[in-house]
Amino acid sequence: MAILTADSILSADDLPKELVEVPEWGGEVYVRCLTAGERDDWEASVVSLEKNGKTKTDMKNLRAKLVARTVCDKSGKRVFNDSQIEALSNKSAAALDRIYTVAARLSKITKGDEEELLGN
Repeated sequence: MAILTADSILSADDLPKELVEVPEWGGEVYVRCLTAGERDDWEASVVSLEKNGKTKTDMKNLRAKLVARTVCDKSGKRVFNDSQIEALSNKSAAALDRIYTVAARLSKITKGDEEELLGN
């Protein structure tokens, strides 16, 4: 196996994507793996540190936040920006859940990760 360099790592295409049918919206969308930074941002948007040092879970728009970060065009560029999360949260729960499931699988977000984030 080859020893990788910084250049070879940074130039690797390591964000798999998958085409997902969304009948509620009348078509398909590409869903890709989160980048490490996007995953950190998503986790930070779900959990916050309170003044007393305890963590607080914020379930509001959990699915929409992940969907907004992972729905992309054919080249892998995000379709939604963070300012559209609230509007996206008003769309079909079935559609968002289907995309969320694929995004979580591609990003290796396990049930254990979700439970840890949610404080279970």
